[in-house]
Amino acid sequence: MELQECNLNIRYDLPKEIWDKVPLVYEKMEGWIGFGKDGKGENGIPYWFSYNDNEKSIFASVEPSGLHFVARMELNEWLKWKSDVKKVATQILKFKVGEIEEGDVGHDIEWIK
Repeated sequence: MELQECNLNIRYDLPKEIWDKVPLVYEKMEGWIGFGKDGKGENGIPYWFSYNDNEKSIFASVEPSGLHFVARMELNEWLKWKSDVKKVATQILKFKVGEIEEGDVGHDIEWIK
């Protein structure tokens, strides 16, 4: 397994109405196990597959650069999961979700009507 990372353009300063929908995105993703609590993972952090970062796992955190995902998994599985999260987030949040660094999206939010 390899360490994988990405930043999505789901920025910390988006309106509350957007952030209220982000947990719906989390729940729709393969491997969702919930938010860390009671000694499993870090409190309030979303996790997929495992709370243990020595196993196949994904967690996310909100950073100034956007919603940051860190995964420990094989590259081909990661690429599919990452593609899926972008699609699901775009559908639920109603704007094009992608990676600025990868050229998926620009710096401005492209709202879907």
